[in-house]
Amino acid sequence: MRSYSLNIAGYIIRFESADGSPDLVPSERLLRNICGDDYPDVVVNVHAGRFLLPRGAKMVFNAPYVEEINGIAEKKRARFWSVHKHQNDLFIKTVFPLSSFRKRAVLKYSFSSPEWDLWIDGAGTDTDPMEYPLDGLILYYLTAIKGDILIHASGVNYSCHGYLFSGVSGKGKSTMAKLWDNSGARVIHDDRLIIRRIDTGYKMFNTPVYNNDVPGESPLDRIFLIEHGEKNEIIPVSGAAGVSLIMANCIQHNWDPKIVAKLLGSVSIMCTSIPVARLFFKPDRNIIDHILENE
Repeated sequence: MRSYSLNIAGYIIRFESADGSPDLVPSERLLRNICGDDYPDVVVNVHAGRFLLPRGAKMVFNAPYVEEINGIAEKKRARFWSVHKHQNDLFIKTVFPLSSFRKRAVLKYSFSSPEWDLWIDGAGTDTDPMEYPLDGLILYYLTAIKGDILIHASGVNYSCHGYLFSGVSGKGKSTMAKLWDNSGARVIHDDRLIIRRIDTGYKMFNTPVYNNDVPGESPLDRIFLIEHGEKNEIIPVSGAAGVSLIMANCIQHNWDPKIVAKLLGSVSIMCTSIPVARLFFKPDRNIIDHILENE
């Protein structure tokens, strides 16, 4: 394809291949997100070849490549992707650690313009412009622009109520999603969600991570910060305590104080209308009953 659009969490992302650039081939996990191209939130123009950053561009953020082995994060390489700033222009440089080809890319993006540019070096005759890690990076900066929240969490909808369970790796997000799934709930996602303020309420949306992901969304009614425990216990938190606990699990790049302040504001406003609690749980059906009994 020379162009296509994706609807992810209500964002319309359009990709267009420039003249002489590779065909665009979305991966399997994105096929269910293909949509019409009316009113895109951002248009990404895809180019072939190497792009050199402007002289004087300053690196403001660097992310190493880290793999988790037996619950322990292990750094595999010092350079993975990085953010660079030159005057009013912003750039992300990245490699593709899961690709079978040696590729690298530069994404030029903007907080004020819906026109972005992506240069991919080593793509061959076709390429997926949302190949990891570009998928998460594009989504993150869309949430930052829109004032939305990208968070490590699982989410379920049970009897028209939406419950979000947030925590770092190993705290039980996938376990919680599986327990609710076995009890007849609809799982929105078990790892990464986008929260958006819609009209007077909030919705959570899944993001395409797995090949069998289907676009999903749900109203958001309660937020739980989860940990494994010796008994099931819900401890409500409010104010700054709730905000800080949620912020700790949000995906964020802390190189720009304005981005941090905008996210903090979004989380603070959300916490005034969505109940937040710490949840200690044992991994069995009883935790679901405990939550439903304490509505």
